[in-house]
Amino acid sequence: MKINQILDKIDGYQLFVPAFQREFVWKRDDAKKLISSMLRDYPTGTMLTWETNSPPELKGEYTYDHNKGSVKLILDGQQRITTLYLLIKGEIPPYYTEHEIINDVRGLYVNIKTLELEYYKKTIMSGNPFWIDITKIFKNETNALQIIKAIKEQQEIDDETQFLILDNISKIQQIQNKEFLEQTIPVKANIREAIDIFYIVNASGVNLTDAELALAQISGYWPDARERIKEKLFELEKEGWVFKLDFFMYVLLGCLHQVGSKMEKLHGQENLKPLKETWLELESNTLDYVFNILRSQAYIDHTKEINSVYALVPIIVYAFRKKKTKMTDAEIKKVIKWFYYSQVRYRYISQLPQKLDKDIGIVSNENNPFDKLLNIIEAERKLEITPDEFIGVGVMHPLWALMNWYLKSRDAKCLTTGVSLRKNMGKKYSLEWDHIFPFSILKKNGYGWENRYKYSLAQEITNRAILTKTANRTKSNKEAKDYLNEVQLNFPKALVLQSIPTDTRLWELDNYEQFLQTRRKLLATQLNKFLMSISATSDEALTMSVEELIEQGENSSLELKTTLRWDLKLNQINKKLEEVVLKTIAAFSNGEGGTLIIGVNDEGRIEGLHHDFATLTNGDKDKFELHLRNLVIKEYSLDFATNNLKISFYEIEEKEICMVEIKPGLKPLFTSLTDIHGNKTQKFYVRSGNSSQEVSLHEITEFITKRFDK
Repeated sequence: MKINQILDKIDGYQLFVPAFQREFVWKRDDAKKLISSMLRDYPTGTMLTWETNSPPELKGEYTYDHNKGSVKLILDGQQRITTLYLLIKGEIPPYYTEHEIINDVRGLYVNIKTLELEYYKKTIMSGNPFWIDITKIFKNETNALQIIKAIKEQQEIDDETQFLILDNISKIQQIQNKEFLEQTIPVKANIREAIDIFYIVNASGVNLTDAELALAQISGYWPDARERIKEKLFELEKEGWVFKLDFFMYVLLGCLHQVGSKMEKLHGQENLKPLKETWLELESNTLDYVFNILRSQAYIDHTKEINSVYALVPIIVYAFRKKKTKMTDAEIKKVIKWFYYSQVRYRYISQLPQKLDKDIGIVSNENNPFDKLLNIIEAERKLEITPDEFIGVGVMHPLWALMNWYLKSRDAKCLTTGVSLRKNMGKKYSLEWDHIFPFSILKKNGYGWENRYKYSLAQEITNRAILTKTANRTKSNKEAKDYLNEVQLNFPKALVLQSIPTDTRLWELDNYEQFLQTRRKLLATQLNKFLMSISATSDEALTMSVEELIEQGENSSLELKTTLRWDLKLNQINKKLEEVVLKTIAAFSNGEGGTLIIGVNDEGRIEGLHHDFATLTNGDKDKFELHLRNLVIKEYSLDFATNNLKISFYEIEEKEICMVEIKPGLKPLFTSLTDIHGNKTQKFYVRSGNSSQEVSLHEITEFITKRFDK
């Protein structure tokens, strides 16, 4: 289908976008690349459409009328088509509102001589007739004669350049006549099948996140979901809490399924009733409750102060699970303390789904979850803040946010107006940060960007004070000593409340770096005291998840086996593999104990137990455990199998694995192994490093004496 036909069908309400599609998120650079590719006749992708008599909810104000027959929907290619609509027509397509255009890509300029594309830059475009808004060319609001005339008014132009301009304008206008290869889903497909295809198409690329695909699936069985969630999103945004739709998918996943990964758990129709009930509770109660707690007791006024909003997910899940009783004051303080440390110690800077999995699991199952969560952070990085952590740190660092929260907790005052730093009324009293030692003065004294290290010291957060907007606008670039003397005179407690050294000698320009050192120590001491005083937390024992255990790899206390009895190379049952498992169990028992995991190869890849299950009649994990225990009983005794083994099963990546925990034995175990002739021989094994080693005959007696005769 030609591009101009696509756009006309959109205007004529013959081509639609389903409500489960995300908002327009392409950026200006994406738009430039698309137009540049089209001007060069490069491939620009395909369009996937679905013609149906039973469409899902549609984006925009149009309401589907069943009497009008089938409609055609854009399932893939929507971002490209919207980009072209915006640039060619200069308007927002009817299936979007202005609020849904996250990045407005209109206003793209083209150099009519070189076909270079760029968004408006005054330095190169002002008064330059070669740069034209490309939408004016598409809409025929300017033509070649007008452009050439404007150029001639400023400079001479030869025939060759005039012909080049004519050719380039034709190239631009011909974009509308280019074909978008269309692939069509059959009319007979139902909504679920169409969304599955949409999922497969997008999952093969990088266009959609797992959370966006989950929302698309939800919208298939709950058409109002996107609008309901967006309504709450806009409501929170007015209060300073700005989130993307992805965030709420993690919240719903945590509340419904107590995990932070596996978004596919939200895909099924079976979620409809619990999902609606969960969202009703969240939008009407839990979300407002949590954000009011954060504002009133954690001194967080908006999400701009937060390094990672995903640290809010475990808190929301916790509050959701306690919706009937609410949190106690002690619980709230522990939540706040953990949240602060999650920010300054970058808890969610990487491996977001995996870490949310662990943290939400703890929140859902532990009695003192935030004590344990705090211990996890401490296990990864020391909690205590040191003065050196401030060196060269700018206002984008979470230490700056922590400083803000701490100063607001002290009811610190604006240095110029004396107004409290807590959230104030009116835009002119919103908070800003200002250099205590003015940058203009520091720059003249060697702290400019020519010296990277010195520049970072000039911008360091220890050279910042928090002022109201009105104060920052009126504050001149006075030397620090003059400005701080005025503050000390007008508002005697203001400097102390903002943790600014009051030793006047440090206010001298020559002592600037000494001022920084002193304030670093002061802030480190005060912030540590502040954090530790929020709440007493207990040293909850930290358990390692099975996934984390596997990630550690084989060692003296862990062995990984792909299968119990199925030989993947020979594609058949192999009894020798069972002997290897028994040998491993004996080696751990003869040593200090250990863990055997079956269903994972030695590289840590999850293989699962399905091959072994298939070798057993009506095989499942119960039959697997019975078979394994019978092997152990036959080889080592019922007493050993009952008292020295703990067998558990876990599901990872939708595959079952078996964990066998072996206690150190009270007596030596010998294992019968079959040689190539079918003869049985007794062997004695112990764990050494990451393997089970045979103990030679002349060493066995000495080893047994030392290990068991005590």
